[in-house]
Amino acid sequence: MDEELGDFIEAAGLNEYDPAAITKIYSGHPQRLLRRLWQTLVPIGLFLIGLAVDKLFGLLNQPGRAHSRAREFTELLVDLGPAFIKAGQALSSRPDIVPPVLLEELSQLQDQLPGFDSDLAMACIEEDLEAPIEEIYEQLEKEPISAASLGQVHKGVLKGGQKVAVKVQRPGLREQITLDLYIVRNIAGWLKSNVRLIRSDLVALIDELGRRVFEEMDYINEASNAEQFRILHTHNKRIAVPQIYREATSRRVLTMEWFDGVKLTNLESVKRLGIDPNEMVEIGVNCSLQQLLEHGFFHADPHPGNLLALPDGRLCYLDFGMMSEVSRESRTGLIQAVVHLVNRNFSKLSRDFVQLGFLAEDVNLEPIIPAFENVFGQAIEMGVSRMDFKSVTDDLSGVMYKFPFKVPPYYALIIRSLITLEGIALSVDPDFKILGAAYPYFAQRLMEDKDPQLRQSLKEMLFDGDIFSWSRLENLVASAASQAHLDLESLLDQVLDFLFSINGGILREQLVEAVIKRLDAFSWQTLQKISSNLPKPLQYPLKGITSKTKENSDDAELLDLEPIRQLIRVMQNLPGFKAELVISRLPRLIREPDTHKMGLKVAQGLAERGVVRLVKLTAGVSS
Repeated sequence: MDEELGDFIEAAGLNEYDPAAITKIYSGHPQRLLRRLWQTLVPIGLFLIGLAVDKLFGLLNQPGRAHSRAREFTELLVDLGPAFIKAGQALSSRPDIVPPVLLEELSQLQDQLPGFDSDLAMACIEEDLEAPIEEIYEQLEKEPISAASLGQVHKGVLKGGQKVAVKVQRPGLREQITLDLYIVRNIAGWLKSNVRLIRSDLVALIDELGRRVFEEMDYINEASNAEQFRILHTHNKRIAVPQIYREATSRRVLTMEWFDGVKLTNLESVKRLGIDPNEMVEIGVNCSLQQLLEHGFFHADPHPGNLLALPDGRLCYLDFGMMSEVSRESRTGLIQAVVHLVNRNFSKLSRDFVQLGFLAEDVNLEPIIPAFENVFGQAIEMGVSRMDFKSVTDDLSGVMYKFPFKVPPYYALIIRSLITLEGIALSVDPDFKILGAAYPYFAQRLMEDKDPQLRQSLKEMLFDGDIFSWSRLENLVASAASQAHLDLESLLDQVLDFLFSINGGILREQLVEAVIKRLDAFSWQTLQKISSNLPKPLQYPLKGITSKTKENSDDAELLDLEPIRQLIRVMQNLPGFKAELVISRLPRLIREPDTHKMGLKVAQGLAERGVVRLVKLTAGVSS
């Protein structure tokens, strides 16, 4: 048993991914390398020979044959073991490397494998926790309830009576993973040097994969991830995160709180709990966006087995081995890219991809701009709420494969996470559109966030050239209002900040002009009504105006303020809106120098219009 539990790499003291150290270790043990080479290179070689024959005879040009080969490759990765499965999953979110037909098959790659011997699992627990099973757990089921490429899970009860899930790592896993990574890395190095069609640095990709897999194999690291995730989402009462029991956790054993729940994809079971599956999906989407755009620390593997609906209406996240971080700059850049996408500004969108690290600074963007327009143009015409995320990303994958894109690791994980989440949502609602569900959150961030770059993005979205778009503002506020936790005070302050900013000058002028027109129309309308009720001799001075001015024309002028009225109605319908919120900001409005200037311009404008009307009246010209 001890021999089966042993791990050559563990014994070598390699706890972190280090290519140089791995090379040194295996250079002294060629027999281990040769044995694994025979197990891997023979099936890979046979597959490549078949692929070459298909290419020689032009069979790969047939969609059916290409899909068949892509499926065969995916199955081969599963047969080769955990490292190859992880490599396939990593490639599934790299459209800059993998052609679309293979990308589709790899995206369906799962790492569910049969469990390993239960006696080995129990022995591993005792060895790592340095105590007999019965001293740690009141009860521990020997048979696993689930198994994956890295380990399996057993249900148990701690001595304190807490129900727990115990994850145990496969014996010898670190050695198998390390050896396979060493082989794949050397193959990648050869391809990089000899196959010029491959633009991306495959060696760097393998190294990134190696670092992530080593982190995933360290259950102490996963425990820390879970605790951090739990702290970040403590305020969200609809999200559940298992508590970690550190006293029963080690690098190969993880003990966490047990939750009785059902997978989101099991619709009937979710409904039997008295829970609306659509509501669970909405919680998941909002939580994912919060992870991505607010915390910058997100769950990179939200597959159906890792998301549970709980009887109390909460959504439970499991498995925190694969997490990723997004910098503040990248988060801001992603929101800016969405703004430029909505505004159909594909030139700025292409520059966003440079800022986000997808394209080198010296890349010629001219041919990429029309490619973006082809991918996004039609989708934008349909509206963000109806945009098919999977279809758009598939089209974008083709562009990335064609042009010199290099997908950053964080983005690859984001796309994988969102596509997986959309797949879960589609099983609940076939008409679900993740971008439509996400847009209210983007709107909220734009309206509330005080980041200078996002403030600038907000201004870009609200202006159509030099013209302020009231409809865009109305749509943005309405979208933001659909969020349950909208900070209304911050939103009002944002509106005022924008109104009195340098960029708000055009808006202030439009407001002044609209107010002048409205007051002017109202005053003359009132004067006409008064005139009509006077004796006829006294009506004569206004006869020209009374006879020639149509009520409809006055109404047309009144329409100038209709967008403002619509916006006010939207604001009034916001959750938690009170008149006091507006009244409390009146002192600021009064103190603003621009408010005084706007008042003077209104008075001046009304005086000028009054003089013009008086001159026309005196001359007998109809207004």
